[in-house]
Formats: sequence, C-alpha cells, structure tokens
Amino acid sequence: MNLGPLGVWYPTTPLDTAQMIELATRTEALGYSALWYPEGRGGHEAMAVGAFLLGQTKKLVVATGIANIYARDAMAAKQGQHTLAKISGGRFLLGLGVSHIPMVEGLRGHTYGKPVATMRAYLDAMEAAGAGAPEAPEPPPTVLAALGPNMSRLGAERTAGILPYNVPPEHTAWARKLVGPGPWVCVEQKILMQTDPTKARAIARQALAHYMPLPNYRNNWLRLGFSEAELADGGNDRFLDAMVAWGDKPAIAERIRAHFDAGANHVCIQPLNPDGSLLPDLKALEALADLAP
Repeated sequence: MNLGPLGVWYPTTPLDTAQMIELATRTEALGYSALWYPEGRGGHEAMAVGAFLLGQTKKLVVATGIANIYARDAMAAKQGQHTLAKISGGRFLLGLGVSHIPMVEGLRGHTYGKPVATMRAYLDAMEAAGAGAPEAPEPPPTVLAALGPNMSRLGAERTAGILPYNVPPEHTAWARKLVGPGPWVCVEQKILMQTDPTKARAIARQALAHYMPLPNYRNNWLRLGFSEAELADGGNDRFLDAMVAWGDKPAIAERIRAHFDAGANHVCIQPLNPDGSLLPDLKALEALADLAP
C-alpha cells in the first residue's frame, strides 16, 4: 500500500448518507491519501462503513481508525480485512484498537482484558485463522492504536505501524524514537480554522469532552507532562492548544509540519467545524490540501 503523507480522520456517525459520500469524494478529489473513521459508541459498524466508502471512491485508502477488537472475533476481522482489500484493489487499511472500558464492558457486556496481552492474543488468532475469504493478492496492512510504550512496541513488531490519537508532536517524536525508522507512525491531529482564541478553545473543549474521562488518554497526557490541574474542568489553555491546532492556515500548517519533522509518516487531520456542529469543515480540507510534504 502506498499510504501518502496527508489524510483525513472523521467520524461517520453524525453524517447522513449524502454527507458521507460528500466527505469521501471531496477527500479523494482534494488529493488526500486516506480517509480514516472510528468505530465508537453507538456508531456505524466498521467493516460495513469501509465497504460503503470504498464503493464511493476509486483511489482513496479507506482506513478504520480504529476497529474495536471486542466488536468481532479475530477470524471475522481477518475475513473482513481480506474481503475489503480484495474488492478494492488493496485500498483498505485495518486499524485495530482495544477501545475503552466503558465501551467494552458497559455497552458490549464483555470483560475488558489487559490491553497489550489482549491485543497480542488477537493478532495471534488472526494469524492462525487464515483469511477465511478469498485472499488479497498482497497481505493487507494493519496498524494498532497505540499511546504507551508496550502497545507501540507491539504495533511495530507485529503490524505495519501505529496510530496515536489525541497527541501533540512531542508524542510523535517519542513514538518514532521508540519504534525505530521502519514502522508507520500515523498521527491524528484535530484542526480548527478559527482565529478567535475564546471561540477556538470552546470548540476544542467540546470536541475533547468525550475523551477527558477515559483512562487510556488521561494516562498518556499525564505521561506527556500535563498535570491533573491542567486536565480539570475540560482542560486549560495549554492543554487545549496542544490537542487542537487552531488559527489560520499558516498556524495549522506549522503544527502539521511539526508532526512530520518529529517522524510521522502520515498525519490524518480531523477538521473540526468552526460553527461548533458535528459536520466536517470541508472548507478547511480544501485550504489545507496542499500541505503534504
């Protein structure tokens, strides 16, 4: 797979069918290399969305960012991965993650296992399962959602690389040093074309509210040097500015370049809407499309 440097990350759940098609076709037409989407709480099923988006596009890589390993067993994941890779001519990228305790135990009724051991066992089971479907001409790539050192090492050892989410360039530099030069480091970065600090931080706080109580993210932010006080009440200015690149095009471009300079192979931008809605800011995607190095 030729995964280009600049992609888009956006949840499909708030979008109707026409909006999903518009997001995919505009992402492709603007020259972004990939469209990533999550499998979250109350969201669309990952493989079904992948098939739909692949059917609307011709050259765009469609990537789960991420597919929850508790949503399907390892054989089903491998079947889905190979099926979508084959029918799309190798345009499907499977991102896997362990999700979070509330989504796994509270919503799905599963027992949330130790993250790294559970993911390792899942990868073992995928490897043992075979495709169970017509295999793609080349083995389709997998990446792991990873924040801490052990999951990052596992992603580097067993898959094409890692997808860190909700991280600043300092984490990207740390991750690249940890995994070495070979594996992909694909980084999600929220962006917001809003120059008013008060308005920008209000939208940033709204976008991050879902993630603030989740231990996986909170522990990583503390490892990065943020204090509990900085994470309180929705996050202080320093934290919000680190998580969401806001401002005009040059300011946002500087943050994206910082990730590349820190060692990212691929940055997928999440275009928050300056009106505060859950729709992607397509104007921002148009403005930033020329930033791929």
